[in-house]
Amino acid sequence: MKPLGTARRTDSLDFDRTAVTCETDTVLAALHGLERNLASVIRGKSESVRLVLTALVADGHVLLEDVPGTGKTTLAKSLARSLGGEFRRVQFTPDVMPADVTGSSFYRPGDGTFEFRPGPAFCNVLLADEINRASPRTQSALLEVMGEAQVSVEGERRALPRPFFVIATQNPNDFHGTYPLPEAQLDRFLMRVTLGYPNAHSEIEMIESRATADPFEALKKVATPSDVLQWQARAREVHCDRSVTQYIVHLAEASRIDARVRLGLSPRASLALHRAAQARAWLLTRDFVTPDDVRALAGPVLAHRIQLDTKAKFSGESGESLIAELLDRVPVPK
Repeated sequence: MKPLGTARRTDSLDFDRTAVTCETDTVLAALHGLERNLASVIRGKSESVRLVLTALVADGHVLLEDVPGTGKTTLAKSLARSLGGEFRRVQFTPDVMPADVTGSSFYRPGDGTFEFRPGPAFCNVLLADEINRASPRTQSALLEVMGEAQVSVEGERRALPRPFFVIATQNPNDFHGTYPLPEAQLDRFLMRVTLGYPNAHSEIEMIESRATADPFEALKKVATPSDVLQWQARAREVHCDRSVTQYIVHLAEASRIDARVRLGLSPRASLALHRAAQARAWLLTRDFVTPDDVRALAGPVLAHRIQLDTKAKFSGESGESLIAELLDRVPVPK
């Protein structure tokens, strides 16, 4: 495997250009421009932006969960515009049917044949807006779409374009007319990311930047879908020592035997954390995964997959608090 260089360790994609090879510098330059693009629209949320980019490089999907007006939809649209490729948006409501997402066959009276018309899922970036307003039947149609990057219509499987990246949004505080995502659907998301309110300084900058024009309209394409495929391939080459892999598995095992947990972490969760840690290491210009990569991503990758029992929920515990406790309890490899 070609080394990525010995750049300084940092949690920013603002890498040291003198410390990496020319080839890697070119590859990461597009990512740096992508982060800069998103930061010009989403003010003061650099950590959330990096998590979304990490999920993209890890070939996973993201669930953006927060109250209305915090920039969830804007972030998804800005990412799609910066990448180019095909972008589709589905505004979910209870009357949206599975065929409205996957596509369906239409009868052609002229020759008596059926023609398949692709749905919004046939794109590179799919924005599933307010996904918890879709009916369980429609939500289940997304399982195959997100898990296998394909759709099955009338017994025929059709592959989706690559890369395929789903950003779903939901408002956790609005229960009227919503259908909570089932465990199987939540498990398809590599990460759950919360944007939160901006601080006062960032909010002032946001207001001033929109005084005369919307910065979203000024965004330019800084990467291509083929760039994303290259990023994903590079990330998969990052080495993960067996001790770090064991650390990931021990975290999952600890969740399965905890008396407060109704549903522990699945093997898919372990795989997701492994892939995300590889992507984070590559973004930080390292060719190996460290326990710090695992610990930094454990919350966003694992917390939404934990199902607590009723007593633990009423005691005020959450998936996030349990993951934090497991990180303190499970020994870190040296």
